[in-house]
Amino acid sequence: MKIYNTLGGKVEEFVPINDGKINMYVCGPTVYSYAHVGNMCPVIVFDTVYRYFKYSGYDVKYASNFTDVDDKIIKAAKEEGISEKELTDKFIEIYLNDVKALNCLDIDYRPRVTETMDEIIQFIQDLMDKGAAYQVGDDVYFRVDKVSDYGALSGQVKEDLAYGNRIDVSDNKENPYDFVLWKKTGEGITWDSPFGEGRPGWHTECVVMINKIFGNKIDIHGGGVDLKFPHHENEIAQSKAHSGSPLANYWMHNGHVMVNGVKMSKSLGNFILVKDLIAKYPANVIRLSILKSGYRTPIDFTETLFKECITIDDKVKNALKQADLQIALNNLETGKLTHDDKINEIMDNDMDTPNLITYLLDLVKELNNKIRSKEDFIETYDKIQLVNYVLGLVYNKVTLSDEDKETYNKWIEARNNKDFESADKYRNVLMEKGII
Repeated sequence: MKIYNTLGGKVEEFVPINDGKINMYVCGPTVYSYAHVGNMCPVIVFDTVYRYFKYSGYDVKYASNFTDVDDKIIKAAKEEGISEKELTDKFIEIYLNDVKALNCLDIDYRPRVTETMDEIIQFIQDLMDKGAAYQVGDDVYFRVDKVSDYGALSGQVKEDLAYGNRIDVSDNKENPYDFVLWKKTGEGITWDSPFGEGRPGWHTECVVMINKIFGNKIDIHGGGVDLKFPHHENEIAQSKAHSGSPLANYWMHNGHVMVNGVKMSKSLGNFILVKDLIAKYPANVIRLSILKSGYRTPIDFTETLFKECITIDDKVKNALKQADLQIALNNLETGKLTHDDKINEIMDNDMDTPNLITYLLDLVKELNNKIRSKEDFIETYDKIQLVNYVLGLVYNKVTLSDEDKETYNKWIEARNNKDFESADKYRNVLMEKGII
C-alpha cells in the first residue's frame, strides 16, 4: 500500500507502527454553527480511508475531535442568548446527525477540548519546563526556534513566512513566528492555570488529545489542506519539543473545496451547508461527488458534477434492484465473497477512489449483462457490495414476502399470456412496493 505523505511530499510505502494495527486522527470542526461542505469533505474522505483499512483487515482506532472552546463560539452563544456549552452541545448533535446521514461509520473517539483541559495545561507546563515555551504576562507562547526543521510539513521557510493566517502577531513575543499556547481572557469560559486564568490556543488542542488517546505517535494524521499550515505544522513543532516525536508517521490532506470553480469562502458568500446538501441530494450522491476526484485534488461542486453522480447512483441502484429480485425469487445465497484483489490494487495506490468508482461501473455493466443472459451473477454482485462498503454507498435491499413472489409470478404469467390489463395491475402493485 502506498500513501502520499505530506511530510516529505511524496508517495511512500505505508508501514504501520504496529503490524496489523492503525491509529488515525483527523481534525474535527469548531462547533459554533451548522457544518459546511468544507467540514464534511475530510469526514467522508477519511471515513472511506477508515473503511478501506477495515476491509483490508486492519484493527483501526479512529479519533476526531470537537473544538468547543473558541472566540466564534463565545460570540455565537451571546447572539443566541445561551451558554457556550448549550451552543456546542446543540451543534455537535446536529453535526453527528449529518455524519450519520452521510453513511459514515461510527468512530472510536470524539474528544472535546473542554474535557481535555487538565492535560492541555500540563502539556503547556511541560513545554515551559523544557524551555520550549515562555510566559509574557498571562500569555504563554511556543518558541518556534526550538524546532530546527520548523516548516518541514508545509515546505515553509521561517524567514519567508508572512504574518497573519492565524499566526498571532504581538509585541510581547520573542519572535514574530512564535504562537500562543495559553491566552489570558476574561470573556467566555475560562480555566485557572499556573499561567493565569484563560484558555488554550487552538494549535495545542489536537496534539494533546492525540497524546491522551494514543500516546505520542500515531500512524496517520489527517485533515483539510488548509490545516497544513500553521495548524498541523505547529502540532508537529510542539510534539517534537515535548517528546521528540513528529506526532504522526503519515500526514494526509484532502484538497480545497471549490464551488463552480471558485474556492469556497465566507467572504464570497458561496458556502454550502451540509444540511442543505442533504436535503437536496441522497447520501450516495454526495459521497460520490467527493470521491469522484482524488482526495488530494480540489473538489469542485457544480450542478454538472451532481448530475453525473446521480446517474452513477441510479445505475448502481437499478442493477442491484434487478439482482436482489432474482436473488429473492430464487433463494440465492450471497455474501460468500469477502475480498476482491482488484479493490486492493486500486486503493493501494494512494486511495484511488476515482478508479474504484470506474471499477464499480464496470461491475454494474457486467452484472446487468449476466442477469440478461441468465448467467451466474452472484460473484459480480458480491464484488459490487464490497466496493459499496469501501465507498460508503448504501442501497436498500429488495426483499420479497410469499405474497410478493406470487404477485411477481402472476405478473410474468399475465405478460407472457399478453393479458396486459392484468399484467399492468400486478406491475403497479410491485412498483408501489418498490420491488421493480
